[in-house]
Amino acid sequence: MYIDLNVPVPTITDGAPMPSKKSKGKQPQQQQKPAILFTPAQISAIEARIDLLVYLGYTVLAFNQNVQKRVDPKSHVNTLDPLLLQLRKRSGVAYLKRLTIVLNEESEKGFGLTTSNAALFTPYDLIALLPTTAGSFSLACQSHTTPSPLTAHIICLPLTSPRLPFNLKHTMVRTALRNGAVFEISYAGALGAESDASTSAAGSSEGGASAKRNWWAAAREVVRVTKGKGIIVTGGVLSQADLRAPRDIGNLITVLGLPQNQAHDAATKTPQSLIARAQTRRTYRAVFSEPTVIIPAVTAETSSQATIPEGAASSQGQPAATPTVGNGEAQKAHNKKRSRSEDDGGAQQSADVPADAPPTQPEREKEGAQRKKKKAKSSANLPAQ
Repeated sequence: MYIDLNVPVPTITDGAPMPSKKSKGKQPQQQQKPAILFTPAQISAIEARIDLLVYLGYTVLAFNQNVQKRVDPKSHVNTLDPLLLQLRKRSGVAYLKRLTIVLNEESEKGFGLTTSNAALFTPYDLIALLPTTAGSFSLACQSHTTPSPLTAHIICLPLTSPRLPFNLKHTMVRTALRNGAVFEISYAGALGAESDASTSAAGSSEGGASAKRNWWAAAREVVRVTKGKGIIVTGGVLSQADLRAPRDIGNLITVLGLPQNQAHDAATKTPQSLIARAQTRRTYRAVFSEPTVIIPAVTAETSSQATIPEGAASSQGQPAATPTVGNGEAQKAHNKKRSRSEDDGGAQQSADVPADAPPTQPEREKEGAQRKKKKAKSSANLPAQ
């Protein structure tokens, strides 16, 4: 499953009449935002681009809407919901909605990602930030990637600019990666496409060969700082001639220094895990649902093993334990020694002697003398012949 999380959407300028200054304050009027409708020519162009992407092997497409500076609740209009209603449904293809906020110096004071504006971001599946200053890059990496209802999932970079407007510090990049954010590399800059959406949104004026040179230098820096972790590869092109197949993009990214497996994951596994994490914005602290306890059922095999008696172990090939029987003479000697110790009052002394200890020399002599006395008595009691 190949995923493209940056399918640009043409910007629509609505012709809504602005309220006049004379009528302002005379009577409160509820201003309704005009309905957004794409022209048939725009819809046909988007449909043709989707057909080509599906033919190339992409199954998940994210339509991208760009917003400059900040999200203003008074003027912001969601253009993706009307677009999805006009597009033709395709089996096996999923559509996502993405919002990209281009940050500049004015955005450092605030760009609309507040709790009061949470209702504006609920319809979007993905939220991306494109910082163009050092301050906005620091805010994007450290403050707006933590789990919350307004989490930013993607950090874009103006790769086709003459040079990056800020340094990619390891601490900021590691913080963003630890929080689950990813860094986006759009291959449109490598082709020198004039329709690069991220380039035009960031205000870069270069194109052609210079844009390619800038892209290669900046993309290698991103791979070096991130060490190939948390990178996704997207399109970001408006022209069908600039679209490329996923395997071609994988070969292109390997030139930046990524291994073959990480280049493949940049368009498959990494975006897939990002989409799963993005769904947690609608829940509390990245919890999908209330956990349930599943108790495994007791199988017949485990129950039969639990009811096996101890004496049946020998029938299953295991030898049964047999009690050890000692020698008869040794047992008799032990009994005699025990009786002598009790008669002599040496119970404490016999407790210290082990049961299987051999008899000492005095004990053997005493036993021999007792046997001689018994033999003499028995011979004396015999009748004379």
